[in-house]
Amino acid sequence: MNRYRVSQLKLNIGEDIKDIAAKLIHLYGKNSRDEKMKVFDIKIVRHSIDARKKNNIHHVYTLDFSTNIRLKLPEPKDYLYREITVNKHLKNSPVIVGFGPCGMFAALILAEAGYRPIVIERGSAIEDRVYKVERFWTKGILDTECNVQFGEGGAGTFSDGKLTSGIKDPRKRKVLESFVRFGANPEIMYEQKPHIGTDVLRGVVKNLRNRIIELGGKVLFDTKLEEIEISEGRVSGAVVRHGNERNLIKTSNLIIAIGHSARDTFSMLNDIGLEMEQKPFSIGVRIEHPQNVIDEGQYGEFAKFTESHQSTDSDEKQEIFLPPAVYNLVHHCGNGRGVYTFCMCPGGEVIAAASEDGGVVTNGMSYSKRNSGKANSGLLVDVRIEDFESDNVLAGIEFQRKYERLAFENSDGSYKPVEATWGDVKSESPQGRKVIDSLPSFAIESIKEAMPYLVKKLKGFDSDSSILRAVETRSSSPVRLLRNRNFESNIKGLMPGGEGAGYAGGIMSSAVDGIKLAERIMSK
Repeated sequence: MNRYRVSQLKLNIGEDIKDIAAKLIHLYGKNSRDEKMKVFDIKIVRHSIDARKKNNIHHVYTLDFSTNIRLKLPEPKDYLYREITVNKHLKNSPVIVGFGPCGMFAALILAEAGYRPIVIERGSAIEDRVYKVERFWTKGILDTECNVQFGEGGAGTFSDGKLTSGIKDPRKRKVLESFVRFGANPEIMYEQKPHIGTDVLRGVVKNLRNRIIELGGKVLFDTKLEEIEISEGRVSGAVVRHGNERNLIKTSNLIIAIGHSARDTFSMLNDIGLEMEQKPFSIGVRIEHPQNVIDEGQYGEFAKFTESHQSTDSDEKQEIFLPPAVYNLVHHCGNGRGVYTFCMCPGGEVIAAASEDGGVVTNGMSYSKRNSGKANSGLLVDVRIEDFESDNVLAGIEFQRKYERLAFENSDGSYKPVEATWGDVKSESPQGRKVIDSLPSFAIESIKEAMPYLVKKLKGFDSDSSILRAVETRSSSPVRLLRNRNFESNIKGLMPGGEGAGYAGGIMSSAVDGIKLAERIMSK
């Protein structure tokens, strides 16, 4: 039996997925003179939707398959993550601060190699965290230590669970395989734009945590890093608080994977002399449309196929339909600033995502089925270092805080995002002013300039009835914790990583960065 890989195999919308085998035979069967071609064990390696031409939308597959004849096609080649075994005894376990994607995968890799890592997470385990977040959404009771930003799984737990990333690192496959192993849909292995969904992700991170513990690691929830013990320029321990107890955990390897919202920890790190620098980020709103508007704008006459679903009966036709449409829009304004959509959530919902008293933060989230009937996305504008109001390395945090507090005031003292229709914002009605006044003037001016150009790329995007909610400030970290080629900071043994440290932008790249940090500890 021979096994091959074929790319750019196209299927039309509504075609039977079982037609794949017939298409392969039609394309390559003529190469056999002596034997009739048969196809076995078809595996989808990559799937995408080509919607560039609205009158010719189709699915595109990369497939591995086996056949009884020899063909002039490449053989499958997949990256396999090579596990590193313990090659040096550590006197004390490595300690990881933060249990978001970076911290989780650093801990998983270290645990799999026998290093028994200790994870410190200021927020709660997923069971308690879900309760606290839902209480915040329904009753407005904010727990500043456990919320949408802090807790098991990090900020990504209450998101769309998107795994798209521009990085080309082969470690991505290890991340995907691990997510599937712990409960994610196997389709994430081949979808061009894979996502897990916040409902499924909650179970995945719990299973991943349990695996780390099975391998001898520890995960300490509701435990906050308060101080770092340093001896002769090197980390020697982490002082942590759990309730009223303070304890010292001895370690010479400390990974800082705190996410982009741990502002008090950034301040502590600055106080002990960790080298860091200001970093640009973005600010803006969440924009929401009916999902069918986005479907029609992206799929045209094929939008009707998003309302159907594949049959679960293997004896019936398994027609291939379209998922809720996504978009990615960019415009460069005359003032030099970029306006772009970010973290688009098809079939999702806009959520309150505050982590500090007296501040409003908004974000987007969706469940695995993406069936809310609404689409939302961040609509963001570049914030430059020169926009900060001081040279202090933490000035970007104060910039964020300023507008989060303005949004809180404009929401009449509620943590619910300020909202207005695009029509109200354009006309600067009293309700529209609440959104406008929650943003820097350059941001709202840039959005107003960009909108006529964005609608040329996506019909319906500038609908007067679309809803804008303010303010979105946490798209990326406003500070970068400096590290060298060996991933170490100026304090030996202290290794910053992930999105909060300024080295990643999303679940996938953060997880990959965590793997790199673990590998570095093991290779020392």
